[in-house]
Amino acid sequence: MSGLDLVRRALAAVAPVADHDPAARPAAVAVILHQSVDDLEALFIKRAARTGDHWSGQIAFPGGRLEPADADLLATALRETREETGIDLRAAEQLGVLDDLNPRTPTLPPIVVRPFVFGVAARPALSLSPDEVQRAFWLPFTQLGRAGVRKEITLTLRGAPRVFPAYDLGEDVVWGMTERILTTFLARLGHR
Repeated sequence: MSGLDLVRRALAAVAPVADHDPAARPAAVAVILHQSVDDLEALFIKRAARTGDHWSGQIAFPGGRLEPADADLLATALRETREETGIDLRAAEQLGVLDDLNPRTPTLPPIVVRPFVFGVAARPALSLSPDEVQRAFWLPFTQLGRAGVRKEITLTLRGAPRVFPAYDLGEDVVWGMTERILTTFLARLGHR
């Protein structure tokens, strides 16, 4: 069974938990998967450093907030992915949806993020928005399971040290909401 088959089966088995907090602004991200010859890979972006952006410089999945012109959160995920990476997911296979998530830090804006999972047959060409994305990269899932990658890290936020679960990839660290989305997704696939 291919990695994408496993994802299809795992996401079909459990209904995602929706969050209907009326005080939170809806947002969506796209978890884009590609089956390489020997591994399942996910696309990550490094957000551009921008003043006033609470997620500035972080590793993330493409996505953003629901806009008035978006028909629904799926439309948000499609639009934001196209704007940030140049990838048109309309022809991609939608594999499923993960649980909605809210930030755990009270200083962040009240949002609720819905992750949509897509499978692509080949790695699409990227055309990054320099205002929003510094760079993008494909990460093989086997790298996430290597010894020492999953750990706790200490970050100084607003002058105070805080400890977060993370995936330490060397040059990049996946933490915060992206870590929570990734960890939830891997748990659904049976990876711990």
